Amino acid sequence: MSSPRLSLAERASYGFGDFGYSLAYNMAGAFLLYYYTTVVGLPAAAVGTIFLVARMLDAVIDPLVGVAVDKTRTRWGRTRPWFLFTAVPYALVFIATFNVPHWSEGAQIVYAFITFKALGIIMSLGSIPYTALMPMMTDNAADRLRLGGWRSIGTSVGVILGTAATMPLVGMLGGGSEAAGFLRTAILFGALSLFALAMLFRNCRERIADEAPASAFRVIPAVGQMLRNRAWAVCFGFCLLYFVRFGAMLGLTIFYAKDVLQKPWLIPVMLPMVSGGLLLAAFIAPPILARTGIRKGCIGAIGLALALLALMAGLDHAADLHIGALVLPPLLLPYFAFAIVTSVTITAIFSMAASTADYHQARFGVRHEGLLSSGISTSTKVGMAIGSALGAFILSWAGYVPDAVSEAARADIRSAYFLATGALLAAQAVIVWFWPMDGNWRPRLDPMGA
Repeated sequence: MSSPRLSLAERASYGFGDFGYSLAYNMAGAFLLYYYTTVVGLPAAAVGTIFLVARMLDAVIDPLVGVAVDKTRTRWGRTRPWFLFTAVPYALVFIATFNVPHWSEGAQIVYAFITFKALGIIMSLGSIPYTALMPMMTDNAADRLRLGGWRSIGTSVGVILGTAATMPLVGMLGGGSEAAGFLRTAILFGALSLFALAMLFRNCRERIADEAPASAFRVIPAVGQMLRNRAWAVCFGFCLLYFVRFGAMLGLTIFYAKDVLQKPWLIPVMLPMVSGGLLLAAFIAPPILARTGIRKGCIGAIGLALALLALMAGLDHAADLHIGALVLPPLLLPYFAFAIVTSVTITAIFSMAASTADYHQARFGVRHEGLLSSGISTSTKVGMAIGSALGAFILSWAGYVPDAVSEAARADIRSAYFLATGALLAAQAVIVWFWPMDGNWRPRLDPMGA
């Protein structure tokens, strides 16, 4: 029997959840390096070590959180208590992260590591149950696509505020002190996150329950089942490649604009277009994917993205268009369209992640939303880490020297910017071709696996 349709308030509150978690984490991800090194004055090598060790620990922490969610049974449900009890600590630790005391350098490094890692742990304690919540809210495919759209809206607004609005707020609230400005901005964003997570807890409900008792959960067999879940494997691989491409392209866009196009003023134009594309895709993706299905919709979006990528490569050195006082490089139009089209696939990923629990139940008789969601969460973090490293490796391969960029280096960066992006998009298309839940798919219990 299909679940009742979700109200607008419930769908919007689900979107609030991603806004609540992403706003704080995006500000930290975008500005902690600057804050630690420039405002606090910590050594860059120490800051890099803090980030590296903290991210490595995520690979251990996320699956543990997923297992804990699958073992949770409370009067509020399995996921909602995690929002209730982590919302306040998340806001407070986020504020503490941007309030490094005037201690000795060694003590400051320890403080920075503890607060940054604590922020990541509490983020996992909330974001993994949040991802696991969607398949518990409804089994209606159209509503899941709408929830994915609302989540994309929450993500994009969190990215825009957490990145584009931070430095203006630091200047406005700091009264001439960047340290005070960062702290007060963190307090403001922490309050917004707390409100958003309160709405998530208050308005979203779990309707589909895993009937298996918590005592029946066994970690090793559960992990083995997860790895044999074809829908989960496709979602994991598709999501991993999305964030590898996203991380690499995002990092290289700065060098592409500054050194290849030799137009550094394009950096604050091109980067916000990514968030704008995500926001627009949140509205257009659900009806498109509902009509085409996940497989055809994603492959069609990727095919269009590849065509736009080729058009970008053909226009990147074309003469600028002058429309009154406005200077518009022709590249920007296909670039923005590319951002919108590729963002359609992230809405698909949210819906795919929810559907993996249905596939799991059909094959193994249990849902294990927490464990499955932790795997998808890991793919996003690993993908971004690989993508960021790939961008650095490309610069190294090109022989990039910041103060003396050679023509050969510019050519190598340009080639990699388009070719690596195209290769990763094509690989995504191959992986999503194996998505098993479109068309006439019907549940079929198979204890031996997919």
